[in-house]
Amino acid sequence: MLIHTHTRLIEWGDCDPAGIVFHPRYLAYFDSGTNLLFAKAGFDTTTLQARFEVIGYPVVDLRTRFLAPCRHGDEVRIETRIAEFRNSSFDVQHVLHRGDAVAVEARVTRVWAGWHPEDPRRMQGRPVPEEVRAALRHDGG
Repeated sequence: MLIHTHTRLIEWGDCDPAGIVFHPRYLAYFDSGTNLLFAKAGFDTTTLQARFEVIGYPVVDLRTRFLAPCRHGDEVRIETRIAEFRNSSFDVQHVLHRGDAVAVEARVTRVWAGWHPEDPRRMQGRPVPEEVRAALRHDGG
C-alpha cells in the first residue's frame, strides 16, 4: 500500500490550557494526511472533482486511540495509508509518532461521494474507481 509520511511541529495554537494537543487538532492533522496521500497518488482534490465528478470523501466513522500526549514544540511524524477498500467506502489508517513512541492511532472510514442525481442537496456514495484504488495500492516497488 502507498504510504504518505510527513512531519510537523506542534504549535502553541494546537494545545489546550494543559499544554497538550487539543484532541480535535489530531483530526485536522489526519484529514490533511488523507489529502496528501491522495495527492501523492496523483489525485489531489481538484483533480478528483474534475475527473471523477465527485464531491470528495467525507468521514462516516472514526475510531481513535490516544496513547501518549504531544506538547508544544514536539516534532511528530504522521503515517497515512489506505487500510481497506470496499465498494464505495474505504478505511484510512493514521499513526502519529512522537519520537519512537506511537502517540495516536486512528482509523477513519470515508465514502467516495457525489451529488445525488435526484436531489442536488444530498450526497450519494459511488464506487471508488479502480484507477484510484490501483494508485493507492501502489507501494513504489
